[in-house]
Amino acid sequence: MIDVEGSIVINRFEHLVLTVLDVERAVSFYQRVLGLPAVSSGQAVACGTQTIYFQVLGQEIRHHALEGAGSFCFTSDWSLDQIRTHLAKESIIILDESTPEAGLHSLFINDPDNNLIEIRVSHGAD
Repeated sequence: MIDVEGSIVINRFEHLVLTVLDVERAVSFYQRVLGLPAVSSGQAVACGTQTIYFQVLGQEIRHHALEGAGSFCFTSDWSLDQIRTHLAKESIIILDESTPEAGLHSLFINDPDNNLIEIRVSHGAD
């Protein structure tokens, strides 16, 4: 954490809000494909101690993001082969794979609303 004089000091990321066409479909995708459990409201999923909330366009007047405007990265302990096999079983297209750098390798997919999801693993996980 960098303490810059006169600035707010942020200590952690708490939640993310994604604008989607259908909240139920989004929750189902993140549960089924990425293994993230739904939270009690049914409008979000948990990722560790953080939460990903889903909202329909226009539901929140302060939020102006469009569907598919998100781009974020998850890490996984699964091997690349395990991830590829699981994504194929779920009929998810891998858009791209990064060239391994610094011991990391990533796969890129879209969720049903075209948010870009990076799934990163270390070389040791392959």
